[in-house]
Parts: sequence; C-alpha cells; structure tokens
Amino acid sequence: MQFVDSHTHLYSEAFNEDQDQVIRRALDAGVKSFYLPAIDSETTQAMYELEKRYPNEMHLMMGLHPTSVKPESYKAELAHVKNQLEKRDFCAVGEIGVDLYWDKSTCSLQQECFRTQIQWAKEKKMPIIIHCRDAFDEVFEVLEEEKSENLYGIFHCFTGTLEQAKRAISYNMKLGIGGVLTFKNGKIDQFIKEISIDHIVLETDSPYLSPKPFRGKRNESSYLIYIAQKLADIYNISLEKVAEKTTQNALSVFKKYK
Repeated sequence: MQFVDSHTHLYSEAFNEDQDQVIRRALDAGVKSFYLPAIDSETTQAMYELEKRYPNEMHLMMGLHPTSVKPESYKAELAHVKNQLEKRDFCAVGEIGVDLYWDKSTCSLQQECFRTQIQWAKEKKMPIIIHCRDAFDEVFEVLEEEKSENLYGIFHCFTGTLEQAKRAISYNMKLGIGGVLTFKNGKIDQFIKEISIDHIVLETDSPYLSPKPFRGKRNESSYLIYIAQKLADIYNISLEKVAEKTTQNALSVFKKYK
C-alpha cells in the first residue's frame, strides 16, 4: 500500500531534533509522497533545504498563510510569493485562505490576499490549497467570485458540515481529511460516508491535529494510517482501497507533479 500525505509541515521546528527519523517512520508506514504547504517568507528556506535532502519525496507549495497576513507586511509577503512562483515550479499555491479564529480585524485583507493568490494559481493552471478556520462564508464568498474551469484544489483540514462539504466540492475542491475524523467530537465522521470517496484526500497537517490515539501530542506523517483506517471503517472498505483511492485523488490534483 502507498499513501500520500497531502498536507504536512515536515520542515517545522517541531521536527528539528528528529526530522530524518520522522520521515523514515512515514516511509516505512507506506507514506511515499509528502506535500508541503508554505506559511510565509520565513519558512521558505527550511522547505528548500528539506526538498534538497529528499528530492523525490518532498513536493513544495508556495503561498501566504492567512495568519501571516499583516497590514504592515502583506505586500512584501505577496511579492515574495509571486517572485518564487516565477522562479521555479511548485505543486500548488498554498496554503491560502481565511482564518478568523485568531484575528477578525484583518478579514477583508485576508480575503484580498486569498483572491490575489487564487488569480495567480488560475493563470498558471495550478491547484490551490485552502486554509479555512471559522470562515466558511468568507472563503465561499471569494470562491464564488473566482470560480472557473481553472479553479481547483483541496479544502485542507475540512471540518465543516455536509452542506459545506458539498459546496466546497462544487468549486472543484477535494476535501482534505485528517486527524479530526478520529475525534469523538469531530462530527465529520457522522456524515462523511454521504460524500463519495472520490472527493477525499488524506492529510496529517503535522505537527498539528494528531489523530487518536495520539491526540494532544506532536503529529507526524506516519500517523496517516490511523486516519486511513478510520475512513476504511466508515466506508466499510479495505484499507488497501482507501490507499488506492485517496492516492489517486491526490495525484489528480497535483497531476503535473506525479
């Protein structure tokens, strides 16, 4: 079985002490490809260094994370993203979106940056990876304005309702399903079976959102197997089938970079 971790921050400082061991555990567990979302200019170098050491396994995105959208620096950060996108290939523009959990005051600015980066992705026919926290209405507002054949990607860490899931899919988005699926109060396990597995990709978002039985501890890509097993139980299909379908789905998004 081979799995794809469609969203992992393996370059994070959380892995400074044992990064190689973490990657080895994931490879041994069958996770063969890792897609790394960008945060802002301060994380770019760490991503490049990890890619240099694992060129066949690591696939880099470029984008400005909504929590890094600040009035005093967003223009310089967007310029950095644009410059990087013009210099080399990336697998996606991400992670981008709107996050109103930490700061509601920058909502319109976050939407502006989200919209700008979507337009860059569409011009380059690249997928987008969406971060949405406490902001479904605000994210959908921008997606509605920007919808087109060239708009597609992944709704990372999807934790919304069935109605919101269907709406996300209507914008050519796959649903990134991670550790929240295994939480007792996660809720998405109650309706996910009503969504075809053709619309689902696996992710860890490590070092965040560890699945049970590791909840509250540092997450890592090898734990993807626990999310996959939960999906297998929900859909009443084999773990092998989950691996096959979700890998196929992820590669259909990142099709230029198989």
